Amino acid sequence: MIEPIVIDGVQVALIVRANFQPEKTKFLTTDQDVLQLGYIVYGKGKSITPHIHKSAERHIRGTPEVLYVRKGRVRTIFYSNEKVRKGEVILDQGDVIVLFEGGHGFDMLEDTVLMEIKQGPYLGELDKERFIDDFGK
Repeated sequence: MIEPIVIDGVQVALIVRANFQPEKTKFLTTDQDVLQLGYIVYGKGKSITPHIHKSAERHIRGTPEVLYVRKGRVRTIFYSNEKVRKGEVILDQGDVIVLFEGGHGFDMLEDTVLMEIKQGPYLGELDKERFIDDFGK
């Protein structure tokens, strides 16, 4: 239900399958990750105390992102930083993937709707280096 994706000894992604249902609050990423992903579980009548997040300067390398498969099915292909294909997984409706680093591409296997959450500010094409993979795509 939780699948870390490791390439050359580095965790580049984390997949949370749609059927993952924790019974209590659980964070799936570490405090050091550039994005934290967790499930917050509270019973009826409980609350979260109002709060403001303090201003803090953080150094973020790259553009981490989260994709939620709202509808459809998608093949996610992983690449090393040297643009070499390293593996793939199929994501189904309801699955979530956190992409920390490395390269990736996507093939839609069905009509698909993805929700993307990523680190900003967005720099347009300066954020990406597109390439043709070793399979000619």
